[in-house]
Amino acid sequence: MQTNLASWLRDTDQGQEADEILRRCVHCGFCLATCPTYQILGDERDSPRGRIYLMKQVLEGVEPTQATQEHLDRCLTCRNCETTCPSGVEYGALVDIGRNLVDQQVRRPFGQRVTRAVLRYTLNSRLFGPAMKLGRLLRPALPEVLKNKIPRSRPVGVLPANGSRHPRQVLMLAGCVQPAMMPTIDAATIRVLDALGIGTRIVPGAGCCGAINFHLDAQDAALGQMRANIDAWLPLLDSGEAEAIVMNASGCGAMVKEYAHHLRHDRDYVIKALRLVDKVRDVAELVAPHASALRQRMKAAPAAVAFHPPCTLQHWQGLRGVSERMLIDLGFTLQPFAESHLCCGSAGTYSVTQPELSKSLRNRKLSAIQAVEPACIISSNIGCITHLQSGTATPVRHWIEIVDDALETGPDDSLS
Repeated sequence: MQTNLASWLRDTDQGQEADEILRRCVHCGFCLATCPTYQILGDERDSPRGRIYLMKQVLEGVEPTQATQEHLDRCLTCRNCETTCPSGVEYGALVDIGRNLVDQQVRRPFGQRVTRAVLRYTLNSRLFGPAMKLGRLLRPALPEVLKNKIPRSRPVGVLPANGSRHPRQVLMLAGCVQPAMMPTIDAATIRVLDALGIGTRIVPGAGCCGAINFHLDAQDAALGQMRANIDAWLPLLDSGEAEAIVMNASGCGAMVKEYAHHLRHDRDYVIKALRLVDKVRDVAELVAPHASALRQRMKAAPAAVAFHPPCTLQHWQGLRGVSERMLIDLGFTLQPFAESHLCCGSAGTYSVTQPELSKSLRNRKLSAIQAVEPACIISSNIGCITHLQSGTATPVRHWIEIVDDALETGPDDSLS
């Protein structure tokens, strides 16, 4: 693609990066076939190729409008297009730049500004946990849109007391919403890793991965969260006190794995971020080498399930197949379903900012899954789990919770 960037942007780091990405696009249109929003809306401006043209215009000096902003907002940032693209167009990096430039020039309507501010401050607040407890108490009386965001509580169970004694130690992200919304996921992770002889540790000073702020027009605040996490985690990784950072929410894992990219213009942190990123592991990557042995300790084979691979796992991190092979080794019977590559519509806060599109994508996904009649739907990201559960009576859980339920308690030295 030929480009002629505006003079005010041409010699900037942001402009040069965008120009390099734009020039890789050959207009082939392969991305249209795998773009979820294009599948629903049929408008090329709501496809990767169409959005690339819109961003190209802005980069070349055309003044953006609220319509430009709306088409970019409708993008789920699922990156299915990157998996499809034969030319290696880094669409995710480009849309980050494009959205940032448009948001600098187009003032959002008041309602959008309020919604985004409430999401940012609420989900990042220490009061989120107490608010979630109150929401559970009031759940029967809440409107459906709020009720769907409040998962039913389940017993957390007893956590192992000897985790700190294991020679192998990993750090676990505390996160912003998962401990309050679905604490059973972290508890199951701790118990399963304990059974493998791996201790887990949550480090004071670390918090949200930064994804919420980054995707809600607050990139500077997100960069601050990234630096805080690096400062909290890296000393323990560098000293050998911990071997990795384990991620049981693929959305968080995807964001942390891109810290070096987001901090590429920060000389003090980019090298630190590169060292940190090399130590990030999805929980499936830690369990997979021990799956066959771990299966011998499971009390019963899991029922036939449908595994929904989150976009942040398969398209962002390129881990499609890792979880599936591990689940088979653990004894799961996976039921393949159509369009497993498409986004379920969760996409972080997208289900709140784009409710109609999000619901359409959820229903399309559930229709494909329910056609194979699974006993349970499993996934590896809290956002997908909550979103899918809001549209079905079939249980939707994190796969590690199922493993935890079936596992004989207590560590086994033979798995260490």
